[in-house]
Amino acid sequence: MTEKYHETDPMSDVISDDYRILQIISRFGIKLGFGDQSVAATCRAAGVDVSTFLTVVNYVKDPAHARISEMAEQVDVPALIAYLKNSHNYFVDFRLPGIRRKLLEAIDLSSGNRIAMLILRFYDEYAQEVSRHMTFENEHVHPFVETLLQGRLPQESFRSIEEQYDEQHAGIEKSLSELKSIIVKYYPSDNSAQLMGEVLMDIFMTDEDLHSHCHMEDTLFAECIRRLEHEVRLQGGQVADEQPQEEKNDNLTSDISEREKEIIVQVAKGLSNKEIAEALFISVNTVMTHRRNISRKLQIRSAAGFTIYAIANGLVSLDDVQL
Repeated sequence: MTEKYHETDPMSDVISDDYRILQIISRFGIKLGFGDQSVAATCRAAGVDVSTFLTVVNYVKDPAHARISEMAEQVDVPALIAYLKNSHNYFVDFRLPGIRRKLLEAIDLSSGNRIAMLILRFYDEYAQEVSRHMTFENEHVHPFVETLLQGRLPQESFRSIEEQYDEQHAGIEKSLSELKSIIVKYYPSDNSAQLMGEVLMDIFMTDEDLHSHCHMEDTLFAECIRRLEHEVRLQGGQVADEQPQEEKNDNLTSDISEREKEIIVQVAKGLSNKEIAEALFISVNTVMTHRRNISRKLQIRSAAGFTIYAIANGLVSLDDVQL
């Protein structure tokens, strides 16, 4: 792939060439008002890794011809994670609520308009699906990578979460396509046709933006994760929650981690390992590993014992417990 943009290009020219770069600079934390500064000077002034910024904008410009292996070598992983987190905040806190406000203005919810009500419900379910997925990424995928950056190996491999990661992306894109189709085909024409047209334009643009975002995570970000995981394994990285043997013997009742507390709470509420895995967006094997670690630390192995511990330590109330 021949790079479209370079360090020496004026940032204003890059934005004029492709309006989508406006979204990218915002998610990198770059503010407008950079005058005639180059891409490199603008990024450095904002504390942004220049190579990562250029990799992202060149990827977005022409993803079909992106040479993922070469581009991954140019990425500073912490800078890319910061960009992706900001992207999540943009979609969940700004873009999707903004479309909902316009949708409420455009559709007729009076007189029991069932199609309008169904469209709104469909949109709300879609927005919740996006929020759940991005919460999963923020709470599980990004901490997974941050553990690798510390030179440690997470207890589960990236392969074990990658399939779920990809399926969620596919579900998000399919749902938005269905919403567009429903509005175009079935929403009756009325006096708000112009407003609905604007809503559709926003949905189409969001669909394009989300597709690019998800595709980048599935390809460029995933390649960065695989490379990082491989490097840590080659360097003999220690499993994240594993302690040196001499510490293990003296620390059988060491502090319970926040994740382990979550597991204890779910057990106290009567959930099965499978249900806990679904609730916390982790694998069943990971749940079982956490339960073994908790049992080792607390010397408790039964669900009843976990429940008593949870109540005694204020993790749950009696009303939360399945007796």
